[in-house]
Amino acid sequence: MNSLRPLAARLLVLSLLLFQTQRLQAENWPGWRGPRGDGSSSELNVPIEWDGTTDKNIAWKTAVPGIGHSAPIVWEDKVFVTTCLQDTGDRLLLCFDRDSGAELWRKTVVTALLETKHRLNSFASSTPTTDGVHVFVSFLKVDGSTIPAPNVGNSRPVTPGEILVACYDFQGKLVWSRTVGHFVSAHGFCSNPVLYQDLVIINGDHDGDSYVLGLEKATGKTVWHTERIHKTRSYVTPIIRNVAGQDQLVMSGSKRVVSLQPRTGNPIWTIEGPTEQFVASMVFDGKRFYMCAGFPTYHVMAIRGDGKGDVTNTHVDWHVTNVRCYVPSPVVIGPYLIVADDRGTANCFDTETGKRHWQARLSTHFSSSLVTAGGIGYLIADSGETTLVRPDDDLEIVRTNDLGEQVFASPAISNGRLFIRAERHLYCIQSPNSKSGK
Repeated sequence: MNSLRPLAARLLVLSLLLFQTQRLQAENWPGWRGPRGDGSSSELNVPIEWDGTTDKNIAWKTAVPGIGHSAPIVWEDKVFVTTCLQDTGDRLLLCFDRDSGAELWRKTVVTALLETKHRLNSFASSTPTTDGVHVFVSFLKVDGSTIPAPNVGNSRPVTPGEILVACYDFQGKLVWSRTVGHFVSAHGFCSNPVLYQDLVIINGDHDGDSYVLGLEKATGKTVWHTERIHKTRSYVTPIIRNVAGQDQLVMSGSKRVVSLQPRTGNPIWTIEGPTEQFVASMVFDGKRFYMCAGFPTYHVMAIRGDGKGDVTNTHVDWHVTNVRCYVPSPVVIGPYLIVADDRGTANCFDTETGKRHWQARLSTHFSSSLVTAGGIGYLIADSGETTLVRPDDDLEIVRTNDLGEQVFASPAISNGRLFIRAERHLYCIQSPNSKSGK
């Protein structure tokens, strides 16, 4: 009996070390595209197999009222999403319990008439963000007036409005709410707020006097306002990285790619073009930023971020135009850039050279942006079918999983779980052997 005690003690220590390791590796997913804004998760044991029709590995499934394409965000034991009740015009912020899926509270952020939009957009497409204390959301507020749609091929009326940004605490108490600028687009609204130090940053690209804003987190007061000279709609969420010894806020959109100082909004470098409109967010691998666009022409570019001024002709390492990417944001997995185009085709590029290793049709249409964990890329089609790929010089499909419900929102990964917001439900997917940290 005594000889078993050292073995039991060692097993206990190993179990505790394993549990502690899993806790340390657990991440919150605090905003658009996760903790780094690039769709990457450092977690282990993220589920790779599920079935929404049989409930295999579905930890819970919770009905979400209304319609919205905003992604879920996760902080510790809470999950937040936004939605729109189209019959009343209520735009809601919802809070769910991470472990059970129970709705903890809902708050009406604004009640307004429904804006004109693209058929694939929603009235709640902007993903919230959180610093662990407050949650920040954005919507478009219109009064029902119309103007002729600018920058469209077919003349039609559209509803101009104001971008509304609001801040709530974790108990659902409103801290502040204010309109921050004008907005008009025939395609509707989506601007995901981004946090930097004590600022909330909002992309106000639209078909009018466009801008990027830095707002004070505590009050919503405008700290800086940077004009966008081309005045053209885009829906890109900035990514913030430290490059060449300085923090840079990098984004495409409005006929150019720019780097701004996130503290002041002052420009650092600019690339003109390569097209008119942009939706996909950029990613960074420590050496280059990667940009996907757009409309009316299609581009993937690799850009060094150590320039100043106009670097159009000096800092583009490679540029390809033979991929029809527009809406889904890409991911970097090791030496590979995985790009999904709207038509359901996936592409794998070499990050150093731009060589396309493979191209494959995996579905009929992608709206959701890609995420990655454990060296695997997760590509969720509008049908709700997720294809898991392991990038290499040749395509390797790890699995294909069907949720059984349409999906237009991008997923979240936190505490060994995958959170997918479908058209009518929020799903929490978890492997049977996964241990979630507290």
